[in-house]
Amino acid sequence: MEPTVYLTSDEAADYLRLKQRKLYELVAEGAIPCSKVTGKWLFPRHELDRWVNSGLVFPAGMAAERAPPVVGGAHDLLLERALRQSGSGLALLIESSEIGLDRLVRDEVMIAAVHLQRDFADDRTNVEAVQARPGLHDAVIIAFAIRRQGLMVARGNPLGLTSLADVLERKARIGMRTAGTGAQLLLDRLLLREHIQTAHLVAAGGPYASAQDIAIALRVDEIDCGIATESAARVNGLDFVPLTDECFDLVMRRGSYFEPGPQKLMAYIRGTQFTRQANALSGYDISHAGLVRLNK
Repeated sequence: MEPTVYLTSDEAADYLRLKQRKLYELVAEGAIPCSKVTGKWLFPRHELDRWVNSGLVFPAGMAAERAPPVVGGAHDLLLERALRQSGSGLALLIESSEIGLDRLVRDEVMIAAVHLQRDFADDRTNVEAVQARPGLHDAVIIAFAIRRQGLMVARGNPLGLTSLADVLERKARIGMRTAGTGAQLLLDRLLLREHIQTAHLVAAGGPYASAQDIAIALRVDEIDCGIATESAARVNGLDFVPLTDECFDLVMRRGSYFEPGPQKLMAYIRGTQFTRQANALSGYDISHAGLVRLNK
C-alpha cells in the first residue's frame, strides 16, 4: 500500500483549484477531510480525491463504481439471519469491527457491522468512533440492535460463575477473543471497570475469533468461559451469565444506503418477521432498529 500523502492548506487549495478563503470555509463547516497537527491543517490527498468523487454526477448510461455487496466486520446471529431472509443479496465477511471499518474505508465492503463503544449501551460512542475515523466523511450509521453480552459457560454453569470477579477468584479458564474484535475490546472495558488486571486471569486456548469458537472450546473442555452474546449461548445449548448490554450498528457510505441490497435489509429490520427472529434468539433489544444514528 502506498504511503499517504498529506497536503498543506496552500497545496490543497491548488490541488482542488480553490481559493484559500473557500478552503478554510469548508474546514470550518467540517465539510472537507482534514486533520489539525501542531496547529496546522493537513489534507490527505487520497481523501480529497474521494471527497471530490463522492459528488460526481454521472451522465445517463454511465454508472459509478460501487463497493462489492458484502457486509464486513463483527459477527451477529440475528444479522446473519436478516441478510438471508431479507433477500438482500449481501454476503457476509466475518472478521472484526476494526477490520470491517478498515475495509469500508478502502471500499472493499459495502457495510461494516460494529460494536466499538467505550461506554456500555451508549449509542453515541459508535458514532464518535466513526466520526473520528479518516476516510469516512460520508458515513451513515444505522442502529441494528442492543445486544446482551456476557460469559458463555457450560450447561449447568458448573463453577457457579456470576461475574468476572468469580472468574478471577475461582481461577476459571477464560478464552480470550482475537485482538481487535469487539468482544475482546468489551472484555478489556469490563475488566477495567471491575479493576481486574488481564494478566491475573487464567487465559486458556485461543485466541478465539468468534462466539462459535468459544462454544466449541467449551464443549471440548479447553476453557470454562468466554465472552459471547446471549443468543450465541442459547443457540449452542450453553448457559449464559449476563454482564452488560451494547449497541451493534451498521456503517455504510451515504451512496450505498440507497443501493438495492441495503434497502432490502433496512426494510426487513423494520418489519415483524425481524421482531419474531430477535425474540426467538433472545438477548436483543431492537426497539431502535433502522434508526439513523449518523448521516454525515
